[in-house]
Amino acid sequence: MATLAHPFTRHIRDIKRRLIIVGATIMVAFVAMFSVSPDLIEWFKRPFADDLLFYGPAEALFASIKISFLAGIVVSLPVILYQFWKFVQPALLPGEQGWGIPLFLLATGFFVLGLIFCNLVILPLVIDFFVSFGLERELKPELAVGIYVDFNVKFLLAFGFAFEIPLALSLLARAGLVTHAHLAQYRRHAAMLALILSAIITPDATLFTMLLMAIPLIVLYEIGVWGAKIFGRIPPKVEEEEDGDDPEEETPMPTGTAGNRVS
Repeated sequence: MATLAHPFTRHIRDIKRRLIIVGATIMVAFVAMFSVSPDLIEWFKRPFADDLLFYGPAEALFASIKISFLAGIVVSLPVILYQFWKFVQPALLPGEQGWGIPLFLLATGFFVLGLIFCNLVILPLVIDFFVSFGLERELKPELAVGIYVDFNVKFLLAFGFAFEIPLALSLLARAGLVTHAHLAQYRRHAAMLALILSAIITPDATLFTMLLMAIPLIVLYEIGVWGAKIFGRIPPKVEEEEDGDDPEEETPMPTGTAGNRVS
């Protein structure tokens, strides 16, 4: 039991150490991004034409904190991916451990692609839907900066990390931790989890916003399943089982048996 508990304890310590490094990096990046939070807020409000308002003394402060936190995660992404890679690397073959730099570039590209897709496609659709819904009822849109930023940050973070799903599943399959068949078996569970996460992450939890987030998550999971099928490690075949399929060699009859019967 002690020999089994020792590797498990070592893995737990390794996870804690890497999480501490990631958390410290995000905090340093957050402080740096907070100094340019006015420019970040100006970039955030582009999907909405009118000015943003704040109704509480600390609302503008909390909005700046949320935007700075998102920017801190984006800036810290290389460190986050590096720590994830170092945790998975021991499970890879020697020839597969040179994939670090390409994986960093792919993961960063997927995360940025998720942010761009959300900012250019999802957020304009969502904001236009709700603003038009109010205008049709002769209501004037006046959005508070805190609610608006919270709405955008949740969507951007969700889509940024969601676009890492195919790469993460492919990497885990290559490391031998999951298989294509195992991921395909839990396809329905993944779809249900996507709906639950969409209901939690979306601020209003309406059916429209839930589907706008859940459908891309399901599609990304399916891409990850195919990635695991293409790039996953093929389990080695047991040579003994293959040899067992061959016809058994005939055992020679003992010499002298036939001669004794003739005689």
